[in-house]
Amino acid sequence: MIAAARRGMDLAILSMIPLTGCAHAQTPQENSAATNNDMTLEQIARQKRHHGKDRFINPFTPSGKKGFSDFLKWKLFSENHFREQYADEPVTPVKIDWKPIMAHKGLSVTFINHASVLIRDAGVSILVDPVFFGLFPIFKNFTPIEFEIDTMPQPDHVLITHGHYDHLDKDTLSVFDPKTHVVSPLGYDSVFSSIGMKNRTKLDWFDAFDDGERQIILLPCNHWTMRNPIVGPNRNLWGSYLIKTASGPTIFISGDTAYFQGFKEIGEQYDIDLAILSVGAYEPRWFMNQSHMNPAETVQAMQDLKAKKMFIVHWGTFRLGDEPVHVPPVDVRREFQKANMTERFLDLKHGDTLYF
Repeated sequence: MIAAARRGMDLAILSMIPLTGCAHAQTPQENSAATNNDMTLEQIARQKRHHGKDRFINPFTPSGKKGFSDFLKWKLFSENHFREQYADEPVTPVKIDWKPIMAHKGLSVTFINHASVLIRDAGVSILVDPVFFGLFPIFKNFTPIEFEIDTMPQPDHVLITHGHYDHLDKDTLSVFDPKTHVVSPLGYDSVFSSIGMKNRTKLDWFDAFDDGERQIILLPCNHWTMRNPIVGPNRNLWGSYLIKTASGPTIFISGDTAYFQGFKEIGEQYDIDLAILSVGAYEPRWFMNQSHMNPAETVQAMQDLKAKKMFIVHWGTFRLGDEPVHVPPVDVRREFQKANMTERFLDLKHGDTLYF
């Protein structure tokens, strides 16, 4: 018999697991990943091959997507090889002194928690995927925020990569001025309207927001999104961001993504100084490989992107896969050592700031 607590967890994470193949019948366009692989990312975007009749489509995922039966197999019948390590998971409160960050004249990047990052670019604050108050109660928060929100630089722009609850959190967004400018992929009108945030720029893949000093481009990635399991997945778009800063360096933010050949094209098209890659919830591999990169794929993505430096997010805060929350940076560092690329890996912890 399934315990009540476990049932609650399973229902809560239905909105954050790869069920893209079970909520609606697949169209021929959705089964054309092989054809899409012969096209450039810009061709795919220009032909809107990621646009379906009533929802968006991941053009980089072949048929045979994971479904609800696979989810049940994972949660109920698969062996968890990491369970004994859970006792070693640390709780690390996030304490940040924002004064030197605000005083810095150039570019800085602060890893706050989970996938939340604050970029300070020539006095302008860009906040990415802020989730400051935890998730559903059944998810333990291993990096609780222990600084006052009003002491941090208030965001001029909030970037949202996609609609999963660990990236788009209305409670966090509600603490900011509702006039704050939000940049997001297409969709999400009802989400932002419900909290009064109407100052928005909605981007399709390869669209850009330009304020005259910096440019923010939404790029494709190999993922999906869902906020309501009843309505089903992909009612809204998802993506990565490329930021051409006013300070000079170019920053790539992957958002959640599985590995795909598009990294090579992005690396050829843009000169990336810093890549911020999401690495977490990658085990068990048979279930997570269509949604998230593992450490070995992260190194490959870094090489494809030709980024000068990289650090990882999406780890340490919530256990969304089988691997313990503290394991991803250990595994990533090991893979960089194998590739003789350790000088390109920045081992940022929660609350750390990188200054340019």
